[in-house]
Amino acid sequence: MIISHKHKFIFIKTEKTAGTSIEISLSKYCGPDDVITPISPEDELKRKKLGYRGPQNYKVPFSKYSMIDCLKSLYSRKLKYFYNHIGASEIMQYVDQETWDSYFKFSFERNPWDKVISWYFWRFPAEPRPTISEFIQSREANIVKGFELYTCASDVVVNKVFLYEEISDAMDELRERLSLEETPVLPFAKAGFRTDKRNYKDILSEADKSKIAKVFAREIAYFNYKV
Repeated sequence: MIISHKHKFIFIKTEKTAGTSIEISLSKYCGPDDVITPISPEDELKRKKLGYRGPQNYKVPFSKYSMIDCLKSLYSRKLKYFYNHIGASEIMQYVDQETWDSYFKFSFERNPWDKVISWYFWRFPAEPRPTISEFIQSREANIVKGFELYTCASDVVVNKVFLYEEISDAMDELRERLSLEETPVLPFAKAGFRTDKRNYKDILSEADKSKIAKVFAREIAYFNYKV
């Protein structure tokens, strides 16, 4: 997740939508006061080698703590932080209303049938692994984060949700919207897990497709995805 005061944007990072690559690429344009949350050590190394800004300013200011936050912090002896896949509803609690209202807020979404396959290979990068059908019919296939991160009470609260399938066009649009000097270049991050490169239509059974359609009905309806 990134909150850029320099370019006045908030990037909310969903899962299995090239989010880490997007986050690394946008880090290049961040200033010293921007909020950048940590990613995995391996991906932080990639970001460092590129010479981009790493994690910074992600501790939630005490001035933004609610009474409950204060009590929880005292009890657990842990501070609050902005984190990798933090959702819009939580971000809104810890940024000024003016910031939330005026900054360009965006996220990415992906065809759910394709996203679940990507999630499967990321969760089980090597054998032994359950079959794709076993995975989909279990609850674990339901928890890949997306819709709930850029919505509140099922209402989309960001300015735009770009589609993973149109990511090149999205990068061009971000260059213009954020007044960047160039189109962000996406590094490869968390790639190489998926060993079956076939189209999702050739991988999934009808039962698998139906299960995914039920679990991700909100995304499918909102973005008019077709199986």
